[in-house]
Amino acid sequence: MSGNTFGTLFAVTNFGESHGPAIGCIIDGCPPGMLLSEADIQPDLDRRRPGTSKFVTQRNEPDAVEILSGVYEGKTTGTPICLLIKNTDQRSKDYGNILDTFRPGHADYTYLHKYGLRDPRGGGRSSARLTAPMVAAGAVAKKWLAEKYGTVFRGCMTQVGDVVVPFESWEHVPNNPFFAPAADVSQLETYMEALRKSGDSCGARIRVSASNVPVGLGEPLFDKMDADIAYAMMGINAVKGVEIGAGFASITQRGTTHGDSLSPQGFKSNNAGGVLGGISTGQDLEVSIAIKPTSSILSPRESIDLAGNSAEVITKGRHDPCVGIRATPIAEAMLALVVIEHALRQRAQCGDVMVATKPIAAQA
Repeated sequence: MSGNTFGTLFAVTNFGESHGPAIGCIIDGCPPGMLLSEADIQPDLDRRRPGTSKFVTQRNEPDAVEILSGVYEGKTTGTPICLLIKNTDQRSKDYGNILDTFRPGHADYTYLHKYGLRDPRGGGRSSARLTAPMVAAGAVAKKWLAEKYGTVFRGCMTQVGDVVVPFESWEHVPNNPFFAPAADVSQLETYMEALRKSGDSCGARIRVSASNVPVGLGEPLFDKMDADIAYAMMGINAVKGVEIGAGFASITQRGTTHGDSLSPQGFKSNNAGGVLGGISTGQDLEVSIAIKPTSSILSPRESIDLAGNSAEVITKGRHDPCVGIRATPIAEAMLALVVIEHALRQRAQCGDVMVATKPIAAQA
C-alpha cells in the first residue's frame, strides 16, 4: 500500500507531480457498456482548473483530458481506463528559493523525512494539482450513477474566511467564481481582493450533497458510508475537518430534535446527513468540509533550513489566496467516488434488492 489508490471495486490510482510532464489516473472497475468520451469529463475539470478568475492562481492550465485506454467505439470496455492531463504552464524557477528551506504549513518537512528527498516544484506530489485526476475520475462515476439511479451531485461555498455566505439557491453557483449560492458576491470580491494585496490567505467551508441516492448503500461497522465519506474528504489537500449532516451542531441539539422523525411521506428532517448506522437512508447525503488557509503565501514566516538553522521563508509563484475557492468540484468528485464504490458493493452482494424496495426516505 502506497496511498495512491482510492476505492476497491471502482479503484482510482492517481499519478504524477505538479511540475512533471503530466498528471492522471487509472480507473479499474468501471462497468462496461457506458458511453464515455472526453466531453463527459472536461466540464468538471474546467470548473476546477486554475487561471479562471483573478481570485485564484494564475497558473494557466487547460487541463484537457485524454482517454488513453478502456474505451472502444465510444463505450467503456470494463478494462482499466487511463486518463491523462498534461502540464503545460509550469514555472519551476519560482521555487528556487525554497530548495533548502521548509514552507510552514506545507508538506516539505514531512516528505523529506519520509522519503529522504522531495520535489519542491509546486509541492511535487503533495500539490493540490493532483486533485485534477480525481475530478476526472469523479466525472466518470457521476455519469454512471446518474444513468443508473439518477443521482445528482452539487456543491457550493458557504463561508470564506470571516464571510458567511447565506444559501439562496443552487442556480447561483455556476454564475460566480466562488461557487457561492448567492446572487450578490460583491462582499466576497472585496474580501478576496484585500486578502490578495495583503499577501496572506484564508480558509473556507464547502458544502457538498448528493440527491437520489439509493437506500441501503454502506456497510456496518468499519465500512460505513459516512466513515468512507469522511475518509475521502480528508484525502483532499488542505481539508482539516468534515461534518456529516448536523455535524458539530449535534452537540447542542437535544435527542428530541436531532433524531430524524419519519412519516408516511418520508423523513421530516435530515440531521443524520442521509446516513443511519453507516447505511444510506435515501435522503440527500449532506457533507461540509473545512479547508485551511493556503500555505504558500508572500508574507515572510519563520522556518528552518536543511541544516536546522533559523530561516525566513517567502513563497513566490502563483498561488490561490484561498484554495477553497476551487474545492467544490473536488469535493463533489470524492463524494461520487464513495457512492459508486458502495453502489457496486451493494450490487455485488445483494443484487438490485434495494432498487426493488420503494424508499420512504424522500428528502424533507
